[in-house]
Amino acid sequence: MTRQAGIRQREFGILPDGRTVWEYLLDSGAGMTLSAINLGGIVTAIRVPDRQGCIGNVVLGFSELADYVERNPHFGTIVGRCANRIAGGRFVLDGEVHSLDRNDGPNTLHGGARGFGARWWEATAVPPASDGSVKLRFDYSSADGEEGFPGRLDVSVSYTLTVHDEWRIDYRATCECATVVNLSHHDYFNLAGSGSALRHRLTLAASRFTTIDSCLIPVAVQAVEGTPFDFRVPTRIDDRIRVNNAQLALARGYDHNWILDRADAGLCFAARLHDDASGRSLDIETTEPAMQFYSGNFLDGSLAGSGGMLYRQGDGLCLEPQHYPDAPNRPDFPSTVLRPGEIFASSTVYRFRAA
Repeated sequence: MTRQAGIRQREFGILPDGRTVWEYLLDSGAGMTLSAINLGGIVTAIRVPDRQGCIGNVVLGFSELADYVERNPHFGTIVGRCANRIAGGRFVLDGEVHSLDRNDGPNTLHGGARGFGARWWEATAVPPASDGSVKLRFDYSSADGEEGFPGRLDVSVSYTLTVHDEWRIDYRATCECATVVNLSHHDYFNLAGSGSALRHRLTLAASRFTTIDSCLIPVAVQAVEGTPFDFRVPTRIDDRIRVNNAQLALARGYDHNWILDRADAGLCFAARLHDDASGRSLDIETTEPAMQFYSGNFLDGSLAGSGGMLYRQGDGLCLEPQHYPDAPNRPDFPSTVLRPGEIFASSTVYRFRAA
């Protein structure tokens, strides 16, 4: 039986300040569905069929709101105002020093402890389009000085689900004074639905990556050739994650920025993830210049997921299209500066299939 396309809404929980958090189920009427809440724009589940047609959830998450509020390691969140790490929790813009919330040792990570993934967003369900796609839009106004970032930033993030098992994210932001912006999404994928995601085969369209220091801050650009960071052809992640390599030792696995080999500024192929057992694959296209690949190194069994199992190292992995880490402090990196009158616009497409 063909399902009817649309968006269904239910109460997910109540925040300590009394605001209601709603969960939205996006269903294009085809194969996959996506569930998201208006706290942090968090994607709580993506359910897609395997090669046998069996539906499984392919992202890590929680079943209770309290877990997302109290202990979420960025499961499924919109990350901003500036994704990834900013060294020393500070940057200089137009001669002015801006000190940020330091929530990752000496650094700022994903916008601070109260970054976009921990904020309440206004959600609007858009009526289904003629092609069967469904869209949910999240809106948030980040105040001047929030987590130390300058200027008010008005942000809109749209999730579109198509009949072709695609999830598209469109980001848009405008500012009232100069600021820095780097928006991304922090989903922990496991295409098998359980067990270790390190058995997946990964392809990254990148011939260069940025090496890191002991605080995981980029140091230099290096070619991937001849290193465990070469994923230009499909490679099982666990084939090389434990080899004797100084960069892998610093991050306890992969937590690095790959520079995408781009032909133009439009949507381009960035990554492919494949699980042999289920037959599920995920292709990612993006307008962003880079991809952060994080292999779930700090999952330590202390978190129980929505399926009742404890999440352990490598049970989920993140592929985060974005600008380079620490870009506000690195004039040699693509700029994250946004000025009045400009529009920050970015898009990413996640395409699922099974064979």
